[in-house]
Amino acid sequence: SSAAQSPPATVSGASYAAAAVTMAHYKAADSKREQFRRYLEKSGVLDTLTKVLVALYEEPEKPNSALDFLKHHLGAATPENPEIELLRLELAEMKEKYEAIVEENKKLKTKLAQYEPPQEEKRA
Repeated sequence: SSAAQSPPATVSGASYAAAAVTMAHYKAADSKREQFRRYLEKSGVLDTLTKVLVALYEEPEKPNSALDFLKHHLGAATPENPEIELLRLELAEMKEKYEAIVEENKKLKTKLAQYEPPQEEKRA
């Protein structure tokens, strides 16, 4: 009855070498993946992506374009270009000046109305 058992399978030297090379390849790929994952984690990319994806998940009404949603929210998370910041400051200054000029214009019109006689229809 013990003769019915088959002998244990053996791996030839060539097959073993091929398996070892394949395993080494997977380990190298896994190592590179792990390094890349750590890099993304360290640089804050994973955290930022997670936050944006959670925000999308929590949106009560899903946007038509999930990609546009991601682009918009990731764009807000990127550091500002110094030139853009300067333009924003300049815009804020211009808005203040504009408001001041509009206010001054109103005051001058009021003052002018005090010195001009009321406009009556001219009779010919």
